[in-house]
Amino acid sequence: MECQKEKNLKNCPCTSPSCPRKGICCQCIDHHREKDQLPACYFSAETEKTYDRSIKRFIQDQE
Repeated sequence: MECQKEKNLKNCPCTSPSCPRKGICCQCIDHHREKDQLPACYFSAETEKTYDRSIKRFIQDQE
């Protein structure tokens, strides 16, 4: 499957200005899994801006 980076960038909620994985979902997911985190697209816009991508924060965000 070919990466659709340009298409993905239109919907990517990541606000990290220096993220080299922006729009490359498979790399983003892999990166965050290695850190026991979830990528930005799992969080509300407000929570994403905190850069707390922990699973604990995700659960709190759902309450």
